[in-house]
Amino acid sequence: MSDFLKDLQQPEYVHVVLNHLPLTGLCAAVLCLAGALVLKSRPALFLGLALVFLFSMSAWPVYEYGQQSYDRVLSMADEDGGKYLARHAAMAGRWLFLFFVTAALAAGAMIVGWKRPRFLTAAVLLVLLLALGSLGAGAVIADCGGKIRHREFRVGPAPAEPQNP
Repeated sequence: MSDFLKDLQQPEYVHVVLNHLPLTGLCAAVLCLAGALVLKSRPALFLGLALVFLFSMSAWPVYEYGQQSYDRVLSMADEDGGKYLARHAAMAGRWLFLFFVTAALAAGAMIVGWKRPRFLTAAVLLVLLLALGSLGAGAVIADCGGKIRHREFRVGPAPAEPQNP
């Protein structure tokens, strides 16, 4: 147990533990929300919206711990891994807002659904679309992240250094 608690003090470890939540959790939330929409179950719609909110917001600590661990991971990576790390960090910084917008829209949909039930279906459809966009962005970010230390996942040349806008 003490080893586990010691590991939790390393940001790169916490990042690796949490980084699946925005993808697998949000994917499960989307499936729940889509199923609730098909079943026309109001309580299930609210559950799905709450899950979308929760797992979209989980991108925040994943990003923060990733930022804190950048230098340590860079020191462990080979040259190509460093390029993947730079791309991973740049894409995460660029697309984090999408997860926040998804979370905000899910929270708004819960409020709208509670106050104006006739708008719930339309709000849920918007949340589903945005959540699918977040999942797409998250998948691309995760793909680059997986290639930092796993050479077996690398196909083709490493990405070019990210350019500042």
